Amino acid sequence: MQKATMFIFLVLAGLGSSAQTLVHQLKCDYRKQPLGIDNPRPVLQWALQANRRNSVQKAYRVLVADDSALLANNTGNVWDTKKVNSAQSIQISYAGKTLQAAKTYYWKVMVWDNYGNATAWSNAGKWQMGLLAKTDWKAAQWIGYEKMPDSLHIVPATDNPGDKRWNTGKDVLPLMRKEFQVGKTIKKATIFVTGLGQFELNINGKKVGDHFLDPGWTQYSKHALYVTFDITNRLQKGSNVLGVMLGNGFYFVPGERYRKLKGAYGFPKMICRTLIEYTDGTEQNIVSDNTWKTAPGPVTFSSIYGGEDYNATLAQSGWDKPGFNDSKFKKAVIVDGPPSLEAQQEEPLKIFDKFDVKKITQPKPGVWVYDMGQNASGIPMITVKGKRGAVVKLTPAELIDNNGLVLQAPVGAPVYFNYTLKGDGVEKWHPQFMYYGFRYIQVEGAVPVRESNEGDQPIITEMASLHTRNSAATIGSFSCSNELFNKTFTLIDWAIRSNTASIFTDCPHREKLGWLEEAHLVGSSIRYNYDIASLCRKIIKDMMNAQTPEGLIPDIAPEYTLFGGGFRDSPEWGSNGIIMPYYVYQWYGDKQVLEESYSMMTRYAAYLEKKSKNHILYFGLGDWYDIGPKDLGPSQLTPAGITSTAIYYYDLTLLTKIAHILGKADDEKAYRALGVQVRAAFNKTFYNADKGQYGTGSQAANAMAVYMGLVEDVNKSKVIDMLVKDIRAHNNGITAGDIGYRYLLRVLDDAGRSDVIFDMNSRSDVPGYGYQIAQGATSLTESWAGNRISSNNHFMLGHLMEWFYSGLGGIRADTSANAFKKIIIRPEIVGDVTQTKASFESPYGTISNEWHKKEGLFAMIVNIPVNTTAVVYLPADRGSKIAESGKDIAVNKDIKLLGYENGKAMVQTGSGTYKFTVTP
Repeated sequence: MQKATMFIFLVLAGLGSSAQTLVHQLKCDYRKQPLGIDNPRPVLQWALQANRRNSVQKAYRVLVADDSALLANNTGNVWDTKKVNSAQSIQISYAGKTLQAAKTYYWKVMVWDNYGNATAWSNAGKWQMGLLAKTDWKAAQWIGYEKMPDSLHIVPATDNPGDKRWNTGKDVLPLMRKEFQVGKTIKKATIFVTGLGQFELNINGKKVGDHFLDPGWTQYSKHALYVTFDITNRLQKGSNVLGVMLGNGFYFVPGERYRKLKGAYGFPKMICRTLIEYTDGTEQNIVSDNTWKTAPGPVTFSSIYGGEDYNATLAQSGWDKPGFNDSKFKKAVIVDGPPSLEAQQEEPLKIFDKFDVKKITQPKPGVWVYDMGQNASGIPMITVKGKRGAVVKLTPAELIDNNGLVLQAPVGAPVYFNYTLKGDGVEKWHPQFMYYGFRYIQVEGAVPVRESNEGDQPIITEMASLHTRNSAATIGSFSCSNELFNKTFTLIDWAIRSNTASIFTDCPHREKLGWLEEAHLVGSSIRYNYDIASLCRKIIKDMMNAQTPEGLIPDIAPEYTLFGGGFRDSPEWGSNGIIMPYYVYQWYGDKQVLEESYSMMTRYAAYLEKKSKNHILYFGLGDWYDIGPKDLGPSQLTPAGITSTAIYYYDLTLLTKIAHILGKADDEKAYRALGVQVRAAFNKTFYNADKGQYGTGSQAANAMAVYMGLVEDVNKSKVIDMLVKDIRAHNNGITAGDIGYRYLLRVLDDAGRSDVIFDMNSRSDVPGYGYQIAQGATSLTESWAGNRISSNNHFMLGHLMEWFYSGLGGIRADTSANAFKKIIIRPEIVGDVTQTKASFESPYGTISNEWHKKEGLFAMIVNIPVNTTAVVYLPADRGSKIAESGKDIAVNKDIKLLGYENGKAMVQTGSGTYKFTVTP
């Protein structure tokens, strides 16, 4: 990101003063040159770079064409906005001619700035539409190896081991192939394809793309996602073969090995349309139907929970290449599929880091344990040589027991992978349809290279751990002089990486479910670090599909199984249906998502109102995993009703704002009035005026009351003082749990008490981040104490990352605008931190802040993107000397001193890079 920025500035410098501004970073529906857009009004955006400070866009012109040659000639035959006098450079909703399914569109933009300059046209961007209606699939059909009898369907899934269906059902993981001819010169070829539960596509013997576990998980009874690939360069004249392998995913969970739930929507199946456009203007479509051939594949077991088995002796060489004798394959069977298909918009999962072996031990004869050094979501990869039919068993785990063997019991057992050797030389393998959270790999049935091998077992010449995650781009960075904070950042980041799939999972092993409280509580931490706009939109759609007719948004989405009590109906979880759409609007300026999800939000608010008693909600899990005298679980320190009602009131305040944004005046008035009643009831029920606290005075109770705006203004400082007093009384220790801790950090940061945050988190002797690191954790754990009976890769407590950016780094949005159009730079100079460096790629461009202090000097370098403004806070009083680029700010025309507040000078800036110094 930094190299790209430097390149742009060099280009600008080379262009000279006549070209002040450059348009770049063209995106359509949040992605660069996306395929498979099924939004009839795609949203366009761009960013700007300029070599003059205080640069602002004053107007723009967008051209969209269906031919790249027309665009090159500055003709927008599909949409020409002409010159639009507007500073808007994000969330430009397409408003041209009706877009056609599967068609590619090309676009570019130019802008005019506040200095009277017009930019050159940007480089061309493009997007390709997906399939917009059922007829666009050209009669493609769902096909499979066999059709599941109705008696085997288990929807919703059961999580009850006593259910008689718990141990039933096993399926065939098939190969699907279609050979076809190409006789003319290809202009473009596109495939629209999906396979349930998961699929991999090969063409002429080679895998297409680098995706892992396509498609994303959904509520299959309502819809599924398809994936679009450009395969122009994968086809050849003459014979070609489409080859698809299918895995189970959440579509079918076998009744073997460990499983959190047992479900069966159907047996594996697929659907696809391949569109070939020829240079002579004609088209050819190859669709899935009963002319495809199918046979059992070498994957003999596939469970999203229990593992995967591969028998290389069953592999049929060349099955996905032209000329293969498929006489032993049978015709595919026409089957039913989900009622709706939508384009996969979130970034796909991919394989990222590769971890090599750090240590090998032999805890007992015939058993070897490989330590890969990092607990992460991933898959093992082995390179092995041995006799045909020999079986190597791989058992992954986060932990090892006291005997040095892998320990799976805390997160469910047994989970393992079996690889049966083909026996024809060196063989390399990794699972295709399952991943797990692990650090250790236990091997049975093989020996490491260079070890004694009296039994002539297969020899493992290489072992690796391949980290898999959602491929959302990394857009943030943070470091500081406090090494424990740097390690904490990495600890949290590994949990985020490991739990960012096609949903936000709680853990990459035991459940892999989309528990919704994490999405809004840790969402801001993630958004600073990763570009998850499209993933957030997908999760919002998951909630819309999971909502019940009564209006309930369950704790998980997709809701594969129906949990009981607070594990299905907890306002702190379900309120993500209101909070997340609003946060997406705040962070990205996405008004369209508010419109699309408004019905879900209002129905959920009505559901909560109906379940309230005198405007108080007394149900739910509360401050999950807070630290109290009992075992971890539902809230211990915060009385029932406080967290759920606080979230309910927060929902109403957000809905008041959302109704205003959408121009729904009656709703705005109604939600405001209801909020007044809930606020009064909350204070009457829970506030203790004598003590200046809520409920028991727990960290969660007081923090949430302040953050949600429930505290009367006259009492706010007293409640914050009591909050700090409680923290000090616990030896600066954390007691708040999953729900309360994020709000504790926000309240302290907003109140200028980041010194308390520092004291709580710059230590390793009490449960918290440092304590986990001291215990050897390499990824954030489920419990503050990092106990061995809980998940050791869980991101629900990752809230501190938000403070690293907003507190130490000082980068935050001014909430009077959205998408960081107005920026606040307010670093907190606390503890022993002498230097911090943070950057974040906002929708308008890179915001960065780097500061350091030493005796007698504070220095800070700030970068503000074009088309935005900022208020910068500097640690200074009226007697301090403040300079920017060596010039006293009093005579610096590029900035404006706004005044002083709480020991800080406030300076207003426009875009540009600013170098501040403060001396006594």
